[in-house]
Amino acid sequence: MSTAFDSFDLAGAKLANRIAMAPMTRSRAYGPGATPTPEMAVYYGQRASAGLIVTEGIQPSAVGQGYPDTPGLHSQAQVEAWRPVTQAVHERGGVIFAQLMHTGRVGHPSLLSDGLEPVGPSAVAAQGQVFTHEGPKDFVVPRELGEQEIAQTIADFAAAARNAIAAGFDGVEIHGANGYLIHQFLSVNANQRTDGWGGSVEGRIRLGVEIAAAVADAIGGERVGFRISPGNPYNDIAEVGLAELYGALVARLAPLELAYLHLMEGPDRELTRQLRRAWPAAFVLNPFTHPQPTGHDVLPLVEEGLADLIAFGALFLANPDLPRRLAVGGPFTTPDPATFYGGDERGYTDYPTLG
Repeated sequence: MSTAFDSFDLAGAKLANRIAMAPMTRSRAYGPGATPTPEMAVYYGQRASAGLIVTEGIQPSAVGQGYPDTPGLHSQAQVEAWRPVTQAVHERGGVIFAQLMHTGRVGHPSLLSDGLEPVGPSAVAAQGQVFTHEGPKDFVVPRELGEQEIAQTIADFAAAARNAIAAGFDGVEIHGANGYLIHQFLSVNANQRTDGWGGSVEGRIRLGVEIAAAVADAIGGERVGFRISPGNPYNDIAEVGLAELYGALVARLAPLELAYLHLMEGPDRELTRQLRRAWPAAFVLNPFTHPQPTGHDVLPLVEEGLADLIAFGALFLANPDLPRRLAVGGPFTTPDPATFYGGDERGYTDYPTLG
């Protein structure tokens, strides 16, 4: 029987344990042209004892940015700026994947340059607001992506994946969750298309599948993960028929021989079991523990076989040596929500380690 503290072979990548650092937006890419800073190398290096680090969301194109000061992987300057980050993790024996996140209709024109505007599957605005440098602003009606723009978006993901490998990442995770572009195509309110990219289940899963296929072709499926969050209403998402929809998505992704599927679980544990049975490779689980953050009590899920790796979010933010703390039962530092997004080293690289 495996435990969360055992090593794991992730499609050839040797993980020291089965504890993953979940992707968390921090909005601290203050370098020119949405580039990482030296402080980001410190941050990720501090957390290299994770079996797997998945970075904050990284936009694969300029139009894919939806929040202030998030980093990109679509320019040579960005590639160069990420190298100290990956080096810091590797020097400490860690494995790090870059999460590729196109936010789609989530965002605002004030966050974009050169006259760009948010895009989406249909010209339907999300309800709610997004934070900008000028404060909260209502989501705008996105411009519906045309066929050629969809093809370009797929190509952008593949190019960003190649850039990630050039920057020293061990792989990439495609963000198909949390109300961003791929999730928007899966939904029934954001996606009102009647062409081959909407309507039916096959139409709604098509973008995610084609992006995954293009990325796997670019860098090898063993270097690719895919994140989903079935039923998550975040960013004004509505879905129907979750078992059918995600069953079809997983069935189409499985032949691509990806490294892992990363599930951000909702309250339906039976759906988790269904997807776990259907997925042929590594299964990374961010368990449903709402309203509490994921804690040490979920570790037995590895022993039970429900997951190969457990992903921790906020707890990893405030406890850079989280695997050690989990092994000895704590204590655990409580994260400060006031410092989650933007700011300086406070609440970022100044959390203490044991001893």
